[in-house]
Amino acid sequence: MEVFELTRLGETLRAYQARDPAARSRLEIFLLYPGVHAIIYHRAAHFLYRHKLKFLARFVSQWSRFWTGIEIHPGAKIGRRFVIDHGMGIVIGETAEIGDDCLIYHGVTLGGTGKDTGKRHPTLGNNVMVSAGAKVLGPFKVGDNSRIAANAVVLTEIPADATAVGVPARVVRIAGEKVDYATQVDQIHVTDPVQKELQAISSRLEWLEQMMDEQARSQNQ
Repeated sequence: MEVFELTRLGETLRAYQARDPAARSRLEIFLLYPGVHAIIYHRAAHFLYRHKLKFLARFVSQWSRFWTGIEIHPGAKIGRRFVIDHGMGIVIGETAEIGDDCLIYHGVTLGGTGKDTGKRHPTLGNNVMVSAGAKVLGPFKVGDNSRIAANAVVLTEIPADATAVGVPARVVRIAGEKVDYATQVDQIHVTDPVQKELQAISSRLEWLEQMMDEQARSQNQ
């Protein structure tokens, strides 16, 4: 993947135009959209990173962060037609991987948990959408065509064609079909903590009564 071929710039601008109803022309997108600028800077930074010029790569990525408010580590691998909508506050880690035709909104983090080494950041499949404020943390995969809801915190793998919501995130739909979590919980054979404590007290009383009976018998002998 070279710095940023004109053909790829053109397809990126078309992707922005297709996904953003407020976009009026490709020239406007090219000149005024910080997401496009961040992608161009990242292609250059990633090129330098792959050629072991890591200081220069980091310099370019930090320059991009200063101008766009979008922080993409130069080591991150990003596919084609990647669209960043608004973009402010996005953070993408060093070992993150993003497939083709993905869409990410402002405030998203593709980060790590601090517990992993080597591969530390998530992998997004193709055509994945991550909504505003979502956090995807850890070295797992989010499957193709999946959707992450706004402000969700994703800590485990998400299958393809799924919709994940909540903190921590859980899958609520797969391929448009609702996932019924009630069937996955045994609501009949649930341990009652009060009943469990009463049983422990009852067992203790029985033991004390046995000890008292044995002591009384020994005194009568």
